[in-house]
Amino acid sequence: MIDFEDIQEENSEEELKKLKIFLFQENMRIAQEKKRLEEERARLVKLQDDFMKDRVILRDELDELNRRTLNERKRLKEENLFFDKKMAILTEGFRSLEEDRRKFEKEKKAYLERMNAQASAGPADAAKVAEFLFRNIGSNPLGMRKRYKDLLKVFHPDNLFGDLELSQALSKEYQRRREGN
Repeated sequence: MIDFEDIQEENSEEELKKLKIFLFQENMRIAQEKKRLEEERARLVKLQDDFMKDRVILRDELDELNRRTLNERKRLKEENLFFDKKMAILTEGFRSLEEDRRKFEKEKKAYLERMNAQASAGPADAAKVAEFLFRNIGSNPLGMRKRYKDLLKVFHPDNLFGDLELSQALSKEYQRRREGN
């Protein structure tokens, strides 16, 4: 430690004044440096607080992002499962359609063979078919008319599998039964 009494005895007044001025200036410099350090400390504390706030905000944002990511993954997984179920249904549907198409082709072939056999049989067979198609109608004019219209829709020559001879035989049978009442 500095002993000021020794300094006073050894130095002159002039040197003491210089020393006082130096000490005053040094004291002022130290005070300014202390003030600057306090300001720097306050700035650092503020930066630390801001950093902590930003860190908390970032952590919250990361948590929210992770939550959204998990929800999106869950939704995507559910959509994939739903898509797989839809695909299985469609695959089964196409398989079923293919089976139905094959079955239809067989029935079509059998029907065409029957129709060819009936066409080669002639008009007498068409009359028998028409009589057969009008059986169980009885004498009800409305029932006969409905049956006649329904049969013409199916066997009219303009249809894909229509038959001119059969439609003529149906018309004759309808006229015969109508006049018979």
